[in-house]
Amino acid sequence: MSHPVVTFLSDYGLRDDFVGVCHGVIARICPEARVIDLTHGVPQGDVRAGALVLGGALPYLPVGVHLAVVDPGVGGDRRAVALSMADGRRLVGPDNGLLSAAAEAAGGVVEAVDIGHSPFALEPISATFHGRDIFAPVAARLAAGASLADAGEPIDPDGLLALELTRAEVVDGVLVGHVVYVDGFGNVQLDADGAAFHLGQPLGVVSARGLRVGARFGRTFADVGAGELLVYEDAYRRLAVAVNQGSAVQRLGISIGHELRIAPA
Repeated sequence: MSHPVVTFLSDYGLRDDFVGVCHGVIARICPEARVIDLTHGVPQGDVRAGALVLGGALPYLPVGVHLAVVDPGVGGDRRAVALSMADGRRLVGPDNGLLSAAAEAAGGVVEAVDIGHSPFALEPISATFHGRDIFAPVAARLAAGASLADAGEPIDPDGLLALELTRAEVVDGVLVGHVVYVDGFGNVQLDADGAAFHLGQPLGVVSARGLRVGARFGRTFADVGAGELLVYEDAYRRLAVAVNQGSAVQRLGISIGHELRIAPA
């Protein structure tokens, strides 16, 4: 490609220089690359949230190199990896489960290498900033045309760490789900698909601390009044809970990992 694509997801935020420095590293190595910042607002250290965002977004991204850094184990014994996917994408990041949902969305891993001692890394390698010194330069070199085999030592794809995700279940007619992601609007994404209820159905939502709130299953936020609770299928076809012009996470007093029970009213 004359203009290769590198997408970039992290929990770095934008207050510090981490994102900008990684951009600079990529620009020095592969100046022709187009870098798409998917998000740098993943909650700090939340590998599961990062994996869900990357896996959900991947089908809408150009085929390219997909760099992801949510790495609470940086400097420890977790591996740094680069992966080649069945659909031609390459993933670069820590082997802590962050890449597993994206790998599944891309048809599975066909080749994997350990890049912890990659010849493409910047020396000396910082113990705490592998995004700059390992992941960004490897992603840039792959975007510039380098082969995966040149980036590191081959490893068995079957040995990659897969993220263990919770799954909602129905118990005595009640959907018991878990909060897996909260977006910037306070909308709550659950570990269930969006086909659990029918449009217009009145529902009761019970939070982990016992708070019960009436809701309605709808298609858009405008299907309920301002300040009212909505259960809906989100853009990634997952079941979600929102407050029209408000915050569901604040209304229900919940956070990631908490249980929600939803049943017909």
